[in-house]
Amino acid sequence: MACNLTRSRAEACKDSVSGIKRLYFADFGSFGTVTLTNDEVTDMTGTTIGSDSNAVVLHTYEVKGTNSFETTVNASRDNGTVFYEQTLSITLKKLTKEDHKELKLLAAARPHIIVVDQNDNLFLMGKENGADLSAGTVSTGTAMGDFNGYNLTFTAMEVSPPNFIETGGFGQVDYPLDLMAGVAGDAGVVTVGTPAAV
Repeated sequence: MACNLTRSRAEACKDSVSGIKRLYFADFGSFGTVTLTNDEVTDMTGTTIGSDSNAVVLHTYEVKGTNSFETTVNASRDNGTVFYEQTLSITLKKLTKEDHKELKLLAAARPHIIVVDQNDNLFLMGKENGADLSAGTVSTGTAMGDFNGYNLTFTAMEVSPPNFIETGGFGQVDYPLDLMAGVAGDAGVVTVGTPAAV
């Protein structure tokens, strides 16, 4: 891999905001072969689910408030290595028996996670190795106004930063995978779960 730089960068305009809007969880390996064009996810093949080929099932989580997605660059001149630690910290308000059951599944699995930020950028977390639920708390709170719910931290170790995902935008059929020709439209089946009310 060449290490020569390829572009310059001007000071950015003040037109972006921080935070996360929505998350999509998919079982590890269910994206099939993922195609990158200029480090952006532009296609995927999906897997066979039941009688459907080229299928992907996504579980939607709506989030608001203190949620973050960060990537730490870990580079060692001495070892000649570099890797990227992706960390997703989310807060899910309110405790439910259904969420307790799902928490056990999330802790045992290593899903791929699509992170949608407040600027409508989509990032693929855990593209090659999946993401692990590495820490979390289940809190009832103490006083009447205290937080009641789940604080979860997912981590992924990857050889590259999280890739952007190409999309036509929220509201498109098969969003957030609407431009993935291998699974969207007539080519396959994209099932996006509706967030359950709690």
